[in-house]
Amino acid sequence: MAGVTGPATAGAPGPAADGPVRVLIVDDDPLVRAGLSMILGGVPDLLVVGEAADGSEVPAAVDAYAPDVVLMDIRMPRLDGLAATEALRSLPRPPEVLVLTTFDADDQVLRALRAGASGFLLKDTPPAEIVRAVLRVAAGEATLSPTVTRRLIDHVTGPGTAAGPDPRRERALRLLAGLSEREREVAVALGQGRTNAEIAAELHMSVATVKAYVSRLLTRLDLNNRVQVALLVHDAGLV
Repeated sequence: MAGVTGPATAGAPGPAADGPVRVLIVDDDPLVRAGLSMILGGVPDLLVVGEAADGSEVPAAVDAYAPDVVLMDIRMPRLDGLAATEALRSLPRPPEVLVLTTFDADDQVLRALRAGASGFLLKDTPPAEIVRAVLRVAAGEATLSPTVTRRLIDHVTGPGTAAGPDPRRERALRLLAGLSEREREVAVALGQGRTNAEIAAELHMSVATVKAYVSRLLTRLDLNNRVQVALLVHDAGLV
């Protein structure tokens, strides 16, 4: 599998179900891959199980290394990270995807999130923040850098075109109208970037109940993750 490599201990058996989070690093720059491996490899709760140099190598790498989280670059020469994310998230049991890039253009952020990425960080994010992001994504939490979050919100809640109604807004409102009042409250909280613990405190419910509501929302709205729920709420103009 050209361009795809495993860790120095690739021959060792994989971790147990309750072991460290398994991470696959995908980036066409070997220095970036080495840097990320060094950052993540020193964390006891994380295990870098493999690397890939292009989005076209992701399916084989995922099959070979069974990662929990894929740290995905956006711009790669043959198949970019956005297309790779779309393909990956169509799998029956896909790993979470955390997009890492030097580019923060609105269209790239939106494509990555609509494709099913669970988070989006810029490459100048401090190492400790990258580690926290991987752990959060593995735990089912959304992760966006503050800069990207502000740009995303400004973009999707900006004024619509004067030519007529916005089909995306109409679709979002139609989908959210089918939810119960409590489900809509949880969805709006997700759109505000709240964590499960914050939602639990705000809506006076247990964290386990919040998780159940999030799972129910994903099923009812036919979405992959909480980021997509948040984006739908923004499309509807509710936050």
